[in-house]
Amino acid sequence: MKLYLDTSVYNRPFDDQTQPRIWLETLSLALILQWIETGDVELVNSAVLEFENSRNPLVLRRDWMARCLQLASLYQSVDPNIRERAEYLEKKHLGAIDALHLASAEAAGCAYFLACDDRLLKKHKLFNLIAMNPVDFVQKVIGVLP
Repeated sequence: MKLYLDTSVYNRPFDDQTQPRIWLETLSLALILQWIETGDVELVNSAVLEFENSRNPLVLRRDWMARCLQLASLYQSVDPNIRERAEYLEKKHLGAIDALHLASAEAAGCAYFLACDDRLLKKHKLFNLIAMNPVDFVQKVIGVLP
């Protein structure tokens, strides 16, 4: 199963862990990373993820995300089809980077797109994949994986 994690998921461990939701999302990321390392889930990296990460002024966060992205078995470059799909999504009121992330995930054939951004996830009907919070993903697939 191919999985695309939005930048918000990779950065969750650096947010306020005293908030229960953030803590659960961080724990979910840890479990997802284990599944990636064991090969139960395929992680997709993209030019968009690398671009957005390169702009992060916080070195610790940037290095952490770069290490996580190295676990990816697949890489999605941006091509004209992705740009066209992203432009369509932007017209439906998605931000430019979010639209590029989603278009990249769709082009890579991902089954799931995970994000911690509720506003983005509320627009899931526009997407050609399943978009959800990492906690919801773990709850959904925990009985499916070996």
